[in-house]
Amino acid sequence: GYDLYCKMLNEAVKSLKGEAPADQFETTIELDVDAFIPPSYISNEFQKLDIYKRIAVIETREEGEEMLEELIDRFGEPPKSVQNLLTIAYLKAKANKCFYTEIKEFGKKIKFTFYYQAKINPANIMQMADKYQGALQFVRDTKAPYFEYDREHNTRSKVTSVLEQVETILEDTKELLLDGGSKEK
Repeated sequence: GYDLYCKMLNEAVKSLKGEAPADQFETTIELDVDAFIPPSYISNEFQKLDIYKRIAVIETREEGEEMLEELIDRFGEPPKSVQNLLTIAYLKAKANKCFYTEIKEFGKKIKFTFYYQAKINPANIMQMADKYQGALQFVRDTKAPYFEYDREHNTRSKVTSVLEQVETILEDTKELLLDGGSKEK
């Protein structure tokens, strides 16, 4: 209820300022990484639920770093699964700003599905795909276009984590966007 109230309040403020409401769609991320809060780190279920809610609304790297600092202060050094959870929350917000509705890993490939009304410059799509020397393919699907990234296509990708690869592609996607690199000004 509180999250919905904050969202509605934010939309009302933007409306009063005369800003056009942003396209509303959900973004999901399904990657093969451990991203959760283990009972050994936070045993109290109410505290854990509160932390999950707060992590879910992270929008920037700075907010993620602030949350990490708070977790360290309150519960000690977090395990890798909690650090991954913070990173995924940030990547989810970034993916939404890049007009992706879904980022899904299957096998050694990652599919980046665009929102069907994504505000992207089609002239730059092939230029972005060329940057990845064949590892990134653009597919014109009738429902929603998408990029498919082959994690094993080049040797460099084997060195970095899947989260780093996703972040790099999201960063490069900003070059495709109309309106200066994000769905919100």
